[in-house]
Amino acid sequence: MNYEFLKKQADTIRFLSADMVQKANSGHPGAPMGLADIITVLSTHLVHNPANPKWLNRDRLVFSGGHASALIYSFLHLSGYEISIDDLQNFRQLGSNTPGHPEYGEVDGVEVTTGPLGQGVANAVGFASAAKYAANILNTEETKVIDHKVYCLCGDGDLEEGISYEACSLAGHLRLDNLVLIYDSNNITIEGDASLAFSENVKARFEAQGWEVSRIDGHNFNEIETVLAHSREQTKPYLIIADTIIAKGACKMEGSHNAHGAPLGEEEIEEAKIKAGFDPKRKFFVDEDVKEAFLKAKTDGIEAQKGWEEKINSLKGEQKEIFDRLLNPDFSSIKFPQFEPKTSVATRDSNGKIINEIAKALPGFIGGSADLAPSNKSELNGMGSFPNGRNIHFGIREHAMAAISNAISLYGLFLPYSATFFIFSDYLKPSARLAALMKLKVFFIWTHDSIGVGEDGPTHQPIEQLTQFRAMPNFYVWRPADANENAFSWKKALELDSPSAFVLSRQKLSVQEGVDADGVAHGGYILKKSPNPQLTLIATGSELSLCVEAAQKLKSEGIEANVVSVPCFDLFVKQSKEYIKSVIDPKTKVLAVEASSGDVWYRFADDVLSMNSFGASAPSEKLFEKFGFTVENVIKRAKALLEK
Repeated sequence: MNYEFLKKQADTIRFLSADMVQKANSGHPGAPMGLADIITVLSTHLVHNPANPKWLNRDRLVFSGGHASALIYSFLHLSGYEISIDDLQNFRQLGSNTPGHPEYGEVDGVEVTTGPLGQGVANAVGFASAAKYAANILNTEETKVIDHKVYCLCGDGDLEEGISYEACSLAGHLRLDNLVLIYDSNNITIEGDASLAFSENVKARFEAQGWEVSRIDGHNFNEIETVLAHSREQTKPYLIIADTIIAKGACKMEGSHNAHGAPLGEEEIEEAKIKAGFDPKRKFFVDEDVKEAFLKAKTDGIEAQKGWEEKINSLKGEQKEIFDRLLNPDFSSIKFPQFEPKTSVATRDSNGKIINEIAKALPGFIGGSADLAPSNKSELNGMGSFPNGRNIHFGIREHAMAAISNAISLYGLFLPYSATFFIFSDYLKPSARLAALMKLKVFFIWTHDSIGVGEDGPTHQPIEQLTQFRAMPNFYVWRPADANENAFSWKKALELDSPSAFVLSRQKLSVQEGVDADGVAHGGYILKKSPNPQLTLIATGSELSLCVEAAQKLKSEGIEANVVSVPCFDLFVKQSKEYIKSVIDPKTKVLAVEASSGDVWYRFADDVLSMNSFGASAPSEKLFEKFGFTVENVIKRAKALLEK
């Protein structure tokens, strides 16, 4: 190894990063400078193709500490991705493709949006899980279609977050030997020394979770090379604890927590460049020999992909058929079940039938539950347990489950779902938000949707959650009123390039007559139409049947009412004003009914019957009566509206 030249490469990354932060007058120089030696050696081990960032069999590199974005962009620029020096100079500026934290879809080479600490660790577990399953179903002894690694760089903060503990526990259990986690152990946090709040034995923790662990000097090129070479051979997930110095290479700021999140200053950077033998006045400068060394990744990547494509072209029979179906899922081949009106089916039960039909048609449809599959009805029958089968047993790890599913979606072959009780969506909301930000096609199954949970009481009865997720941009919440709406909701959700959540009942719901597939696809429609309506009754989920029955009784008293179902509020409000007026007649008084916090409905309604408190512990029918979700109370509120 040419240690002198490796140092020059690493110092180039250091000063590109420091210059970026300084010019922006904003950012985090400490971690990029501390990790420069590791990323330089790692660059010689990564198998990737900067000419095609989406090549399926590339090594994935995840930066869980997204605040180290200056390092990411410097590395990607040097490696030949579509990031120019001008882009580096535009760091953190409006409209640039070098934002403050790395954003998937905005920057070539960024595998996943990171920033909230710990997310990237769980995403890396997701990538490794997807690769492991893909290898199990595609590889043969003769042809290894999938054989890449997943690398993740993380720091103290990532490992303090609970999501990383959840994810790494599952990775150890699954023996994900294709996963390498590099821990930047600089013992510095924003407040000072990491020992202020973090003193556990990380090596023992990971070994207890089934990982292999090595510890190195993160600035010793020989030690870095040795562990990375070994990482190609391990039989467990591999943690490399790299002892580093934050802002390595700086002068006064080296090792200081003050280098974490603020520019170093022009004078400090110039002194550091002089110490390293660089011209102190040259900014954003890369010597030709350094360019040539890093750009080898591009020529090597093109050759690696070419060899892989030869393997793909040699695929035959079942292996080729599965690969083609994974790459090109045929949604039209799904035989969605149909349910007879006037029967009663809980939407969690109908959902179980629906997802099994989807799985039969789409080999890339995989997922599981946070230890609730029998209750969520989320098992894929006869399809085995992950990583050999399609049922992922996430354990009671809701947050990691969602972040892992995000990465499985990003992998490029799969359509993942995850399942839990709706109340526990609170545990995974940050990952759901990132799914929306990245516009991922992931599916959340959330059952036990209201006070209908019953005796488990208010701790398990969601109230504000519908409003919370409806407020999230680019996220579609489906609360079907019956089994057929449920099927039509899935059909539409599969077409959307966005995450969808299915909020489903524990209790049985009547299958309605008149459910309209096109209406569901628009988010809302008239289920029961009157010729001269005075009222419009709007509902979702279990409350729709109350409105149907109330409308029938009102009609017997000479009061005409339309009944409107809105299975997806988020989609409905995106429709044209004309369509919305055709569904919610502006000449009528409007009453909305939903067993949740109902503020969103005042956008359309004159009155809203909803939850204004937490629930209680009792049989569900008693709770609906206590909180006013009865036919009689709907009629009472409707008549009161007409009298105003």
